[in-house]
Order: sequence, then structure tokens, then C-alpha cells
Amino acid sequence: MAHFHIIAGTGDKLDLPVIRTITVADLGLALRRGATDFWERPSHYAMLAVIYPIIGIVLTVWMNGFHTWTLLYPLIGGFALIGPFAALGLYEISRRREQGLDTGWTHAFGVFRSPAIGSIGAVAALLLVLFTLWLTTAQALYESLLGPVTPQTLDGLIVQVFTEPAGMTLLIAGTMLGGLFALITLCTTVIAFPLLLDRDVGAFVAVETSLRAVLKNPVPLLAWGLLVGAGLLVGTLPLFVGLAIVIPIFGHATWHLYRALVEQASEIRR
Repeated sequence: MAHFHIIAGTGDKLDLPVIRTITVADLGLALRRGATDFWERPSHYAMLAVIYPIIGIVLTVWMNGFHTWTLLYPLIGGFALIGPFAALGLYEISRRREQGLDTGWTHAFGVFRSPAIGSIGAVAALLLVLFTLWLTTAQALYESLLGPVTPQTLDGLIVQVFTEPAGMTLLIAGTMLGGLFALITLCTTVIAFPLLLDRDVGAFVAVETSLRAVLKNPVPLLAWGLLVGAGLLVGTLPLFVGLAIVIPIFGHATWHLYRALVEQASEIRR
């Protein structure tokens, strides 16, 4: 029964949330509210300002030592795949702020006490599978076009991509492939985690609701995906330092996007 609860949520039948229609203007409103949540007490993110640059430095040293520079671009793109889960604590802070509760940074860890933690873990496992498949596919694409021997420096990789005939093919095909993985992630998890924090509906309903939201609002949510992708790309350029600002703002904004997309349970009951 516990496994069924993780998939289908509590209750005797599925709780299928009602999806609203939104416009591109609602994206701007969600971003403004996300920025407001961020700037209310930005000291919460001092730790992030240290952690993300450290991650960038560790990845750089690791790729330099093991000559795996071919994974640099896929790893940067992979932030878009794991981003919905990485921002889990930010959704909780926005949820608490919305309810007028204390928003100290320690409450971000309250998600681990959520009744839906099993379902959250199931959706996170889905993202991990997608992330692993993306890295594996990207490496296979590189080897099929440029061979198994990889450059030992970042400069060597750049020269290889922009001077060899197959380099541009790799860049274009890799970008299109990454876009496909990002689209799958968008369709399955765009509001899955905020929904699970708000209502224990189960992993299946959370993913299904995200898909229905995209199908009902394709233009705004595709635009949202492009905004998030562009923001993460900009945030990773200065050795991942920008992610300390980009991820919190988009994380908080995703909670407000969820509120715009999904009717609250109390409204449905009325």
C-alpha cells in the first residue's frame, strides 16, 4: 500500500487538479514575485553563493584531471534537467511566505518532513534517469562524430568543435538533443514538485498534471522553459557563480507559476 500511496497519493481515488489558462504576461508576474521572495531576505542564499562556485571549480578540476572536457556542455545543459528538484527548498520557502509563516532558511529542509516525500523522491528519480541518459547520449554522439579520443584541454575541445567538419554537426545535433531532453523534463515536472508540496496527490498525478498544464498552455510554458534555460546558461558562464542568484529567483517564481496554473483545493471544493 505504501508504494501505491507514492504513485497515486492519499485517498480512494486520484485527485486530479484543475488547470487554468495563463498568458505570457503571467510569466513576468511569476518572475517578479519570485524576485520579491528572493530579495526579502537574500542572506538566506549566502550559502548558495559559496556552494555553486565550489561545484563549478570541482567540476573544472575533475574534467581537467580526467580529460573529460567533452562533458562540459552536457553538464551545463544538465542543470536544466535537475533544476526542478534542486529548487525544492525554495518552493517551500515561497509556500511558507504565502501563508505568513516564518521563512528562515532552515525551513527549506522542511520538505524532508513532507507527507509526499516518497512521491517527491519518485519524481526526483525520474529526473536522475533523464540526466544520466542525457550525459550518456551526449558522449555517444561525440564519439560517433569525432571519435573516442577526447581533447585533454578546454582549448583543444574548442578548436576541435569549431575547426573540424563534424564539429558544427556535433554542436547543432547536441543542442537539438539537449532541447528534446529539456522538453521532456518541462512536460513531466514543470509544476510537479510544487504540487506535491502543496497536495499529496502522488507521483503519477504530479507528472500527469504537469503534462496537462503544458498541453493547455503550450506557448507560455514553452516560453518559460526557454527563459529558464537561458537563465541557467547565463548563470553557469562565470564559473557557476550566477546560479546563486538565478536558481533562487526561478525556484521561487516556479511556485508562483504553479499557483497561477493550478486551482487550489479549497476553490475546487467551493
